[in-house]
Parts: sequence; structure tokens; C-alpha cells
Amino acid sequence: MSKGHALGASYRLVEQVGSGAAGLVWKAIDTRTEEVVAAKVLRAELATDTAVVERFVRERSILVGLQHRNLVKVRDLIVDGDQLGIVMDFVAGGSLRDVIDTEHTLAPALAADVAASVLAGLEFAHRRGVLHRDIKPDNVLLEPNWRADAADGAKVTDFGIAGMITDTPRTTTGLLGTPQYMSPELISAGTSGPATDIYGVGVLLYELLAGRTPFAGPGTDFTVAYRHVTASVPKIVVPPDLQRILDALLDKRPSARPSAAEAASALRKLAPSLRDVAALPAPEAPKEFTPSGRPATALRGVAIESRTPRAVETDAADTGSIVAPAEAPDLGVAANATRHRPLPQRPAPEEAVDGAQDATPQPRPWWRSRRAILAIVGAILILGGAVVLAVKLSSGGKDAPVAEGQAFEATQTDSSSPTGLTISRTAEYDQTSGTIRLAIRYASQNSVLQSPFLEVLPGLNGGTCPNVAWPDSPQKRNLSTATGMAVPCGWSVERRELPPQSAQEVQAEVRQPIASQEELQSWLDAAAEATSTAVSDPEVISTAYPAQRLQGVDVQTAPRVVSEKTVDVTLIPIWPSGDDPINPLYKSPSVGEPSTMLVAIAGGLDGIRFSDGCSGALSVSADGLTVTALSQNPACTVDATVGNFTNLKSAPFAIVTRGR
Repeated sequence: MSKGHALGASYRLVEQVGSGAAGLVWKAIDTRTEEVVAAKVLRAELATDTAVVERFVRERSILVGLQHRNLVKVRDLIVDGDQLGIVMDFVAGGSLRDVIDTEHTLAPALAADVAASVLAGLEFAHRRGVLHRDIKPDNVLLEPNWRADAADGAKVTDFGIAGMITDTPRTTTGLLGTPQYMSPELISAGTSGPATDIYGVGVLLYELLAGRTPFAGPGTDFTVAYRHVTASVPKIVVPPDLQRILDALLDKRPSARPSAAEAASALRKLAPSLRDVAALPAPEAPKEFTPSGRPATALRGVAIESRTPRAVETDAADTGSIVAPAEAPDLGVAANATRHRPLPQRPAPEEAVDGAQDATPQPRPWWRSRRAILAIVGAILILGGAVVLAVKLSSGGKDAPVAEGQAFEATQTDSSSPTGLTISRTAEYDQTSGTIRLAIRYASQNSVLQSPFLEVLPGLNGGTCPNVAWPDSPQKRNLSTATGMAVPCGWSVERRELPPQSAQEVQAEVRQPIASQEELQSWLDAAAEATSTAVSDPEVISTAYPAQRLQGVDVQTAPRVVSEKTVDVTLIPIWPSGDDPINPLYKSPSVGEPSTMLVAIAGGLDGIRFSDGCSGALSVSADGLTVTALSQNPACTVDATVGNFTNLKSAPFAIVTRGR
């Protein structure tokens, strides 16, 4: 598709003015009126998905009917062969994303006005049963005079597109929406409603004020998304009334967020008092996030008059009448019920059981006299000393403690992971300092590998986590809020990039008393086993530590592709928990930077190569990254190599000519 290309029967494309996850945005001309319009041409795989096309046509009247001053008007929806397009009013002032990229932060009054305008548009859509589900600065367009008239100048666009994509089976699409703007309930439960859009506005307002989204920081898309569920929103320096509105919009409980109308009204009332407040300097994103507290469980609908219920009540006027307390509600069986385990009781003396207590004092036995007790203790000590001496004289066994100051060693090596990573560990115990000097060696096979790597350094025999120092390169503890993995005694180890067939070592000093060679080996084996268990846990849904955790790669294509067209190929990671189509490793043709997962297991784009699996029916570009269908073939495959994963192959797909 290029300049001058026709879209449907009434529009002609003029120039490309933007792009997004759903497709390309063009400036176009309505040939009937010569008006300038905007046309969003959706991705080719959406146009070939019959479910998307059917819903697209079904919802045409709804989207065209969304006419509000804070919504970009949809003029027409085009379905023309393999083209699927939305024709809208052309808004000439750019997007809020352009403003953030150039100015970084806005004055609180202007930010409040813009957020109120977005909320006004959402309120109109919500009353008609339409959700947006992808609120972010890219989807808020601005009129040229928007600063002078923010009430009319800010307009929400792309209504309904997120919903269309969501409700279809997604085999080649990536993460729906943008992780930095997704609500906790959408991430944790996959549910959305009007409160989901309200949360998106909260993130947008935070970004307008701070120059960054609340949970922006290190980590993968999953890491950023997971923080919405588990981490507290970092505070910024804004007036208290504005902070209260932000807190309400970003509340993790959907039911606690205000409606769009309530939030818009509150911001419009507050805006005049913010006129003299200057824009904030853009702060750096935090490197660590504070876990959010769990809300207390509340019992609603039952009135309890007193904290301490009375067992009985008597009325002086009523002789002997008893009033029973109000019946407590049945809450069911607790998942983690507290169980009453009575302490073992010392048996009563026999005399008490028989009820025959004798007040006459009994004579003390000879063996309970002071002299007899001292004699017995002395004999035991003498006998014990003799035994120890005999053991020392005759022992050459393995369990004997080592001489003072002597060091001893233990070694351990893991089997190679599917990505080609091998980890070996050597531990040396210095009895003088009581320190284990641990050397961890990371080696690669046929692919570039990238840290971080997870290391679990437990206490001896399941005890408390020991103190660990990293003398050559300080390391960080594994944070569950950043990795999605709650691992006791876990460390996130950063090293330089590992080229193919290379190795690097990291040193650690572990303060852990060790009594013998066998105990050191046992501790080292336990550390390796705990690490292996953590990275292979099938219950963990996370994209962290891919060089250790990735099990395989699935090559996916559309079931049918058109000849002389580029074949969309998606590489899906397979984790211990299963495949993850939400976070693909790579999509061809590629757009933007490679994912951090791909960099970690293959070094980036250089680690990918596609090849023709159907005898000349496919053409592959010189860099091995783009596949084009050439001729008809009923059962074609794309072959691939991704880092250490070789001989990968897609499911068979058909290459057809246009119109079939």
C-alpha cells in the first residue's frame, strides 16, 4: 500500500502519518468532497480473520454513532478485499504522545483539563455500552488550538479496535494494549469494564504530570504489567487534592474507582486552583517498587451491635427469661482455618488421681541427695571424655571435623538448558572466617546469551537465608514485584553478554558455618537444586530469566497466505508453564527493537534465521528475517533457527492466489 492507493471506492491515500499495533495511519482524501480525512488501515492478518471482519461490520453502526466533541468522529468502515480500514476526521495537532516526547511534563492545570476531556469522551461511550480498553497518549489526538481550549481540543480515538482484536483467537498477535497502561483486573483476571478505562486515564494523567508512567522501569513487558497488580503507585509531588484524584483513578479495586462523569467533574472543579502550579521536572523512574498491601477482608450486609457478644441477657422484669444472642452469619469453611491443638498436659500425681493425699512428708530417696547427684554428673563427664578421646585417637573417618584453618571444596555442574546455558559451581569453605567462597561459572553453546541469571543461595538445611556479598560485581536480590517469581534466598545475577562457546564467572562470599566436607557438598547441591526448581516451576507465569527458563520456541503463521505477499511469522516462547502467545519472542516483518527475551536467548535479531521449507515456494531475504510467498502450495512450512534452538518448523499452511 503506497501513496495514491485507493481505499474503497471513495478514498485515496496521500501520505502515511503514523503507525501502531493495529495498523498504519494515513492522511487521505475523500474523493467525493475533497475533504482531508484520516484512514487507519488495519494489519493484514486482521483482514484475513473472518471473525474480526464479521465483528467489524457488525459494530460499524455503533462506532459511527459515537459522536462527541471529545471523540474523533468515525466516518466510515471499509472492507475491500484484503483491506480493512477505518475512516475518521483528520485531527491536525498531533497526539499527546508527541507532546510528552517534546515537553516531558505538563503543568497540573493543563494536565487536569486534558484528562477531564478524555473522561468526558469516555463517559459518552460508556453510556452507549462501548469500552476503549487501550487508553494511552498515542490514542488522544489534539486540535491545533488545544492549549487554549482543552475542553474541545483533546479527542479520544481508536474506539473498539482493542475489543475487536481481543475477542478473536490470537495466534500471531502480541500483548493486547500496552502493558504500562493496563489495569490490574485486565492483567490478573482478563476482565474489563468501564473501570478499566478509568484506570487507563489515571495512568495517562500520571504520565502527563511526571513524564513517565507509574510503573515504568526495568524488566520485560510482563514485569511492567505485573507491577500494576502487586506494587504501590510511586508518589509524585502534586497538590493534595490532585493526589487524591490520582489515587482514586489508580485504585487497584475496580469498584473503588469513580465513574468517568464523577472523575471529569472533580478534575474540572480542581483545575482553576492549579493555574499557578508549575510543571514538575521529569523524575527518574524508580529502580525498585514497594509491594502494595492487601486490603482487609470486610463483611458487608451484617450489622453487629457489639464487638463482644453476650452469651445471655436477663431482664429484671422477666423472671428467668433468656435472650439468645443474634445468630452469626455462616461464612463457610475457611481456606486456611486456624486449628486448635491443645498442649499436652502433664499427668496428675497418682495420689491426686486416687484422691488420697497424705499430708505427712515422705523421706527423700538417696539418689536425689546433693552428694549423689554431683557424683553421678562427675562420672558421666569422665566417661564422656574417655569416649571422645578414644574417637579422636581411632578416627580417620569422613565425618571428623577438619583441622582449624583448613579449607575444603565442593563442586557441582548443571546439565545444559535448552537455550545452551550451562552453570557450574565451586564452593570453598574457609574455616577461619566461616565463609563459603562460591564461584559460579556460566557457559554458552551455539548462541549469544544474556543475563540476568537466577541463583538461589539457601540457608543450611533449610535455615534462614545467609548473608551474601558479591566482591567483584554487586548483585541484586530477586524481587518478586519485578520478576513475578517469589523465590526465597534468590539473587538476580548480572553478567556481561556471553558470546557463543564462551564462559564467565562470578564470585560470591556466603557467611554460612560448615562442619564438614560432606556438609559443604550438601549445601552446594541444595543451592543448585533450589535454583533448578525455581526456574522450572510450571506454576510460575513470567518472562523473567529466559536464558534459564525458556524450554522451546513455536513457529506460527496464518493458516493461509496470499502469493506474492509477505508471510507474517511469529515466534512464540514456550515456558515451563506452557506457550505464551501474549508475549511473542519476535514477529516478522519486524517493527522496532527486538524483545528483551530474544536478546537474552539469541543476542537479538542476529540470532534468528528463517528458511524455505516448501521447495522454492518461499523466498527469504538476505538477512534471513523476512519471508515472502512466491507460488501456490497446499502445505508449506517455514523453517527457523532461533539461538540454540535449531530445526524449528511451523505448522503447514497453504499459499493461495488472490481471490481464492
